[in-house]
Amino acid sequence: MGLKWNKQGLVFKSSDHTNGRDWLNAFAQGPATLIFDDFVRVYFSCRPAPDENGMFVSYSSFVDFDRKDLSKIIRVSDNQILPLGDLGCFDEFGTYPVSVIRENDQSIKAYYGGWTRCESVPFNVAIGCAQSFDNGATFEKMGQGPIISYSPDEPFIMSGPKIRKFNDLYMLYYIAGKKWIMHDGRAEPVYTIRLATSKDGVSWTKENRELIQPRIEDDECQASPDVIFYNGQYHMFFCYRKSRDYRGKNGGYRIGYAHSADGFTWTRNDEHAGITISNDEGDVDGEMVAYPHVFELDGQIHIFYLGNGVGRDGFCWATLDGDLTCP
Repeated sequence: MGLKWNKQGLVFKSSDHTNGRDWLNAFAQGPATLIFDDFVRVYFSCRPAPDENGMFVSYSSFVDFDRKDLSKIIRVSDNQILPLGDLGCFDEFGTYPVSVIRENDQSIKAYYGGWTRCESVPFNVAIGCAQSFDNGATFEKMGQGPIISYSPDEPFIMSGPKIRKFNDLYMLYYIAGKKWIMHDGRAEPVYTIRLATSKDGVSWTKENRELIQPRIEDDECQASPDVIFYNGQYHMFFCYRKSRDYRGKNGGYRIGYAHSADGFTWTRNDEHAGITISNDEGDVDGEMVAYPHVFELDGQIHIFYLGNGVGRDGFCWATLDGDLTCP
């Protein structure tokens, strides 16, 4: 029997907070938490209105929830946490998603996907790093270039970073592009979950292999590899979709699950994830569930995740009924 989650609905709706924030016109994607004494900060990525050519950019910001009541918003940032990159840089057109880790009382690091536009395909992504010295309100980039970029085995779309530190080893779970396919005159990316490790959080060694084997098709796309160590096991919640016709209910994102004894070798069991789309297509998650972030807070396991349109309206919240265990 799989895990059981109690859905709490849309906990952050982007359209409720657009006044004075033209960069927060829509979406609240890729939720990632940073825990403080009195509140829980959730970083997310959003978009202003498209430009005159119908093109979007992505920014990242945060919302603070009351630690004792995650349904209560106490602050939404008035600004983005990171500027877009300079002309020609890897993050010129977007910072999405963001994952943060507290280094010490003075420093918080953020790892993020930096987006650029292309000609033959719509986009490319590499992973950048930034540092905060004001408790995560703003971040300064560590340089104009990425810390993890393309390589012979991972030729494009390095994105979806999730930073963790286990046993003094930094572990960066991310996705890497495998190939582009053409469908209905449109280039569609195929990407899978990967891992890199580091002693200092700056210089990385790639595993250069896929961590999670495909299940629904050979070209299955996987994203958001969120890992939590709990009850002596590593638990990964991620999302997956079909490579074609995935923007609606039939081929859209679902949340999967895998477990591991060491964080490197994983056994997949999607049925154990326990959370899927609503039975009512009119619900905010009636078509898809995606980009999970699972965390423990004061003895309770929570999940933030995206619903329809990959977080078009905002992000959702659910609480675990019972304990987080392996299958």
